[in-house]
Amino acid sequence: MNDKAYGQVTIAPEVLVTIVQLTTQDIPGVHQLTANWARGVNRFFGNTGVGAGVHVDVHEHQISIDLYVIVEHSVSMLQLARQIQTQVARAVEEMTGMGIKAVNVHITDVHYPAKS
Repeated sequence: MNDKAYGQVTIAPEVLVTIVQLTTQDIPGVHQLTANWARGVNRFFGNTGVGAGVHVDVHEHQISIDLYVIVEHSVSMLQLARQIQTQVARAVEEMTGMGIKAVNVHITDVHYPAKS
């Protein structure tokens, strides 16, 4: 494989947000990402991307991610949060080649199924 650079490669913060969202939503135990947590916040500022339940900041080729999730009631929150951190970091690193500074998981609620 030729590693010669022919120009600049730019990855939009929105792409990083999408990678994080899709990866997180596929993890068993995650009910959903917290919608509209960033209401009233400037959605894009410099190398920052915000999407439903995700805030991504890129600084000097290092990515910091904050995730806001609602989890299922039957899971270990600590184990799930660590699994989210591992899988999101792996997906972003593999797809972008950029380093991960932090993946912070914020559990905002617990989902209990409606009783019938």
